[in-house]
Amino acid sequence: MRKVDIAVIGAGSAGLTAYRTARRHNQSVLLIDPGPLGTTCARVGCMPSKLLIAAADAAWHIQHADTFGVSASGIQIDGEKVMQRVRGMRDRFVGKVLKGMESISEEDILQQPVRFKTDHLLETPDGELIEAGRIVIATGSRPAIPGFLNAAGKRLLVNDDLFELDTLPESVVVFGPGVIGLELGQALHRLGVRVRMFGVGGAIGPIGDDDIRQAAQNCFGSEFPLDPDSQVIDVKETSSGVLVSFEGESGQTLTEEFEYLLAATGRRPNVDQLGLEHTSLELDARGVPVFDPDTLQCSAEHLFIAGDANNYLPLLHEASDEGAIAGRNAALWPDVAAGDRTVPLAVVFSDPQIATVGMRPDQIEQAFANAFAVASFDFADQARAKVMGRDLGLMKIWAEKGSGQLLGAEILGPEAEHLAHLLAWAMQQKLGVDELLAMPYYHPVLEEGVRSLLRALKGRI
Repeated sequence: MRKVDIAVIGAGSAGLTAYRTARRHNQSVLLIDPGPLGTTCARVGCMPSKLLIAAADAAWHIQHADTFGVSASGIQIDGEKVMQRVRGMRDRFVGKVLKGMESISEEDILQQPVRFKTDHLLETPDGELIEAGRIVIATGSRPAIPGFLNAAGKRLLVNDDLFELDTLPESVVVFGPGVIGLELGQALHRLGVRVRMFGVGGAIGPIGDDDIRQAAQNCFGSEFPLDPDSQVIDVKETSSGVLVSFEGESGQTLTEEFEYLLAATGRRPNVDQLGLEHTSLELDARGVPVFDPDTLQCSAEHLFIAGDANNYLPLLHEASDEGAIAGRNAALWPDVAAGDRTVPLAVVFSDPQIATVGMRPDQIEQAFANAFAVASFDFADQARAKVMGRDLGLMKIWAEKGSGQLLGAEILGPEAEHLAHLLAWAMQQKLGVDELLAMPYYHPVLEEGVRSLLRALKGRI
């Protein structure tokens, strides 16, 4: 039997950070992961998707250069070269992650799956036992696929599979207009792939505000068929693709054939194969350990859960932060402390981009009742956005009445990633409306839209 003070299950963004943080306090740390190593972000997530989006943006800007009086003819998209670059650059990013792991001693890594036998005891498939004083669960997540989509058979793809295609497909039906679906679906469309997108319940990305959600539906729906609250009747694999029958706008049944079906229907935590039933852990309805979001401590006090495995804030920067919190608390247990959490920030790299900062609209309404103000800004009224030919989108900011403290923001617009960072930094520093209005604003820049919003908020708080 192998005995260690701390075991970290999972070598993704959260697990690697947890391991390194724990090692600063304790030398007896074992990192467990069956592989493939290299993190979800680098292998199948944020990096390969951004490579595909970069290719799509290049094609789109050339195709629409006539907006500025610039003509471009003979545009060709080489699907094989696009996918070769995606995989080649992706492999470089994965290589950098693996290079960073070379500093970890071979004795500290176990490339095997494990299951719990008891609260402190883990077992590998070949019967090796590992007894750990404290354990961090950082096993990540995987695509969640609704059962009816399995009827697509061999034509069913998840984002992991998409990047392994040798060339761009002719057509793809996308289920799920969330972050992954929007990014990949729009990128494929802009690279010449025929795309149709279905959703359930009307949600689009992480948007919580009704007005911005409607603006997003108008923007994306004008570019490719998007029904965020669809009625899909049937999915069937054929010899050449997949047939999807669905209810049209006037209630008639329509059937369309696609080469592939891309399931972008969310992700599920990788905790169901860990043998958690053999522990004393309290589990929620999804089978995920109940935990304290500030300390990441579970009901069994020597166990911690971080990153996508807890499905709390499944984003890379949040996973790294949580890894640091869990690693520190596992190493210094029972001296468990709340970790420093940054202002919530999420970005969808669609065009226009989507970004959310701080509290969600429903959280603000619940926590502040009538003690908040909100202002909105349409990018159609923004000078720099018009100059760029990218004047689609809507932005809102919420602030507390009286104090002027910023509470949250939602953005659908050009370069939202940068505007969202500015607002997140401002919220992190607890800057209010007056302090932000005192900042410099150059002309003409997109940030002037933020100033317009802040001026409107000042008159309402």
